[in-house]
Amino acid sequence: MTAAHMDPDEFRRAGHAVVDWIADYWATVGQQPVAPSDPPGTVAAALPTTPPTTGGEPVEAVLADLDAIVVPGLTHWQHPSFFGYFPANTSGPSVLGDLVSSGLGVQGMLWATSPASTELETVLMDWLAHLLDLPQQFRSSGRGGGVIQDSASSATLVATLAALHRASGGRWRETGIDRRYRAYTSTHGHSSIEKAVRIAGLGSDGVRTIDVDPATQAMLPAALRAAIEADLAAGDVPAVVVATIGTTSTTAVDPIPEIGAICAEYGIWLHVDAAYAGAAAVCPELRWSHAGLEYADSYCFDPHKWLLTGFDCDAFWVADRAELIEALTVLPEFLRNAASDSGAVIDYRDWQVPLGRRFRALKLWFVLRWYGAEGLQAHIRSGVRLAERFAEQVRSDDRFELAAAHPFALVCFRLRADDDVNAALLTSVNATGRVHLTHTRIAGRYTLRMAIGSPQTTDKHVDDAWTLLATTAQDLLNR
Repeated sequence: MTAAHMDPDEFRRAGHAVVDWIADYWATVGQQPVAPSDPPGTVAAALPTTPPTTGGEPVEAVLADLDAIVVPGLTHWQHPSFFGYFPANTSGPSVLGDLVSSGLGVQGMLWATSPASTELETVLMDWLAHLLDLPQQFRSSGRGGGVIQDSASSATLVATLAALHRASGGRWRETGIDRRYRAYTSTHGHSSIEKAVRIAGLGSDGVRTIDVDPATQAMLPAALRAAIEADLAAGDVPAVVVATIGTTSTTAVDPIPEIGAICAEYGIWLHVDAAYAGAAAVCPELRWSHAGLEYADSYCFDPHKWLLTGFDCDAFWVADRAELIEALTVLPEFLRNAASDSGAVIDYRDWQVPLGRRFRALKLWFVLRWYGAEGLQAHIRSGVRLAERFAEQVRSDDRFELAAAHPFALVCFRLRADDDVNAALLTSVNATGRVHLTHTRIAGRYTLRMAIGSPQTTDKHVDDAWTLLATTAQDLLNR
């Protein structure tokens, strides 16, 4: 049998079944092992080696295979005891917004290809700027404005390209890399910075990693200045500094006021990466982390990390959108239209690497209207409170130590033992399937990371994780 297109009635029935399945998954995910224990290849071996020849398979059969094959092979990022990496949590409103976006199936590359897609995104980015109390320079009412990228990695890349365009006096766009340009970030800067610099043609050697303060793990402004001056003396061109609010390893906050002043002095593009911790600024008491942001040429954070909006959704702003557009715009004849030629509209294709773009603003719109500022503040404050609860348990146990400050909802800690014992502790607790944590190195030492962010995580989940860590640690120390 050759399957016909799914008509609206069939879609309605199947859609109800899928929504019910997702709701059941959320209701029971806490009962699943957080991560699978099966060896590589398990899921692939359970799947047919060829695609179906005939269609018409009922959605119930697909959902049954989801239960039998896919779910057991997942690491459950929505699990209340998932404490690895950084949170990447979704929510009901976000999923519904994504569903509507998928159903509409519009292509938002130009204003003309879907006016509402562009205009809603512009307004939503201004809403977010208001919610975080970002500097006025990033609002669309002036020279700046915001756009939704897929990730902070893409935001760093387009910021780097705009910075090169500025640093070359516009030559980069026509002739490419004509001199040795430099990018600067701390030793805890995200790996996407090196990738962006490599994609831009500068090579890994184009990145200058700047030392951090051993006490705070934040970039040292004096070391940044020294690196810039050394490069200038060598005839190189400092192009971009990437400062971080909430580094991946420890959530350290680079001193943006001092870094910004240096960038202003030398005319260097300042991009501020707040991928994880930017969401914290919805709470007035955490906005101290954004001090100095008025120096930034660009800034981004990920609502898909800690703001209950499903991946992918990075919020990226520039202080002067003309610089970004000039660096990235390419206009073939087939895209020309009266609205674009008028200069009265925004074409977001000029703000990103790909041409095409999904209607990502819808899920953000659903989230902001469902939770409001107060609901999002309550979510952030819950994570910060739970992190402090866990940190207090670490402090109260002489076998453990905190390895860094925890201004947000990440706690870095370790046993007062060698790296091998700490690595064994992480492996052992994760192997139980009851929790999932990850690690980093701070000052060269193996360190465990407890990242809290799921809206389902409660005091009990945090306390159970601590009990498991403490008892497992004692078993290891007794060996």
